[in-house]
Amino acid sequence: MPTHKLAPDIPTDVLAAEQAHLAESRAALKAMRAHAQSLSADAAGDWVSQQILQSLLDQRVAALADHPDTPLFFGRLDRADAGQSDLPGTIYVGRRHVHDGGSKPLVIDWRAPVSRAFYQASPADPMGIVRRRRFGYHGGALTAFEDEPLGEGVEIGPSKILTEEIERPRTGPMRDIVATIQPDQDEIVRSTLAQTVCVQGAPGTGKTAVGLHRAAYLLFTHRERLARSGVMIVGPNRAFLSYISSVLPALGEVKVDQTTVAGLLGEHAAPEDPLVAAVKGDARMAPVLERALWLHIVKPSEGVVFTKGAYRYRVADYEVREIVASLRGTTRYNPGRAALAQRLAHMVLVRMEQRGESPDDRVQDAVARSKPVKQLVDAVWPKLTPEQVLYRLLSDPEFLARAAKADLSPEEQETLLWRKPYRSWKSAKWTAADAALLDELRDLMERTPSLGHLVVDEAQDLSEMQLRALGRRCRNGSATVLGDLAQGTTPWSTRSWESVLEHLGQREGEVTELTLGFRVPREVLDFAARLLPSIAPDLAAPRSLRPGAGSLTVRQGLEVARAAEEALAKEGSIGVIVPDTLVEQVSAALSGLPHAVLDPDSAEEHRLLVVPATLAKGLEYDHVIVVEPADIVAAEPRGLARLYVVLTRAVTSLTVLHDKALPAQLVA
Repeated sequence: MPTHKLAPDIPTDVLAAEQAHLAESRAALKAMRAHAQSLSADAAGDWVSQQILQSLLDQRVAALADHPDTPLFFGRLDRADAGQSDLPGTIYVGRRHVHDGGSKPLVIDWRAPVSRAFYQASPADPMGIVRRRRFGYHGGALTAFEDEPLGEGVEIGPSKILTEEIERPRTGPMRDIVATIQPDQDEIVRSTLAQTVCVQGAPGTGKTAVGLHRAAYLLFTHRERLARSGVMIVGPNRAFLSYISSVLPALGEVKVDQTTVAGLLGEHAAPEDPLVAAVKGDARMAPVLERALWLHIVKPSEGVVFTKGAYRYRVADYEVREIVASLRGTTRYNPGRAALAQRLAHMVLVRMEQRGESPDDRVQDAVARSKPVKQLVDAVWPKLTPEQVLYRLLSDPEFLARAAKADLSPEEQETLLWRKPYRSWKSAKWTAADAALLDELRDLMERTPSLGHLVVDEAQDLSEMQLRALGRRCRNGSATVLGDLAQGTTPWSTRSWESVLEHLGQREGEVTELTLGFRVPREVLDFAARLLPSIAPDLAAPRSLRPGAGSLTVRQGLEVARAAEEALAKEGSIGVIVPDTLVEQVSAALSGLPHAVLDPDSAEEHRLLVVPATLAKGLEYDHVIVVEPADIVAAEPRGLARLYVVLTRAVTSLTVLHDKALPAQLVA
């Protein structure tokens, strides 16, 4: 029989003792923070060192902040070898390490190796643990606990506390899942730094949270290395970043860059036909861009003459051609240009030495900067910007044809060309697809610095050229790639994670799948899964641990205000997800209720939000009201995939309102 001991069946003095340990831990954390605040950077010496040390101290103080609504620990492990090792017999597992004045550990960080048993231990493999205790809490205070005997070999049933924590209504930003990480999620979180992991995650499986917790784990395990190389989170839009913004700080990680693809590559928002964007996003553009850049190099037709006093030093045209040929294609564009000037200067120095002179490096640098050398370099290997190259490519049919060769068909070349070219590259208005092309050119000119680790969410929606751009940011590091093939909504959405890893430059990455959902009710998930045969027939249907009987309502008529009032009578957040064209109309219908409209560049924290369908990806609400599914489907080529996203945002209940007929795929 499943075994759980719940707090009400145990003397209250046990819970009181645990509450006392929590109070002691909070006091110790306060003392740790006060000590960190008392430290001074003045002893660092010079001003620069002082600034660096002060920044580190500020980060330390921020990481030690207490969150009064969240307990410092959520679990306890009682070890079988109590008193026989250096580890304490009882370990409290929490969001960060806490010790008392004598360095005695009161709480062990969940990322420490010894804490792994909290997530992985089972009766079949107790990992040296005789008892695991889970704590329930409310407002930061412990309210209950469950004991799971692991050393007795008996079956352990579902945890009520775990279930209640997963199902707890939410408002505001996303919470961490550190207390509820499941064994398969923990395996991903604790993957080694060198391993790139790609997670195919069905709705409600916690893939986003897993990616964020992996970033936190890697920062804990490889603190010094990643402090130098950096970790970055890349999400689909700013609304999504705002939604996840509190997770890492709650885990003590306060210095992790979070951005969007547009924020990373450039905020270019000129409108563009999706068909044009699809061609620009194809990886075949990479060799086209490379040829376009190197086509700017002109075959030298004359040499260079450097005059010093009464002497003239000549480098013949054939020698210049040999230098250019040796450099072209073997280096990036800008270093090659600089190397050409230095090679020419070196040839001049050879001529000087042949006359009996003894020039040094300063003379070579002076020659490289001289007018004759600069004029030749500018004529042969011109100074360029990425914008100049792309402008020429998109406005000059002949140049595009030379660069494209057989990589692009004549029809595709015609698609790329501007119908009405801009007057110059400086006045050109670039699109989001252009941003990835400009980044590719930038890397061909100067090498893009690599980060230590990159977390990419909603990766199924990225074009091949965008993936190449992100791959450059982790070419010397690793990545956590997150997404769901069934939720691909762009015309260039990928059909294969292996393809994503290839264009990311991480071919050795491991693809894993999360199919067991914890948050979306089964009744809701099964309803949405009716769309899978049409949008992702190769994917297994997701499963949910939560039956959610009565969680789904499908109603004829657009009585949005009534549905919102019904949701407001319950606990939790409410998202009214609507076709983008109906945002104003639905907002007007809700004018009698306090609400806000979600904007891609802002973070609204109202309990009742009107959410454009195109912004819903990655977000969750306790109660979701979906308005007019047929219009969501009709709005874009992959409208069924968009509808699948929209229908799987609900954590507690889903209400579907429609006047028009439901898509045929949803009708049982």
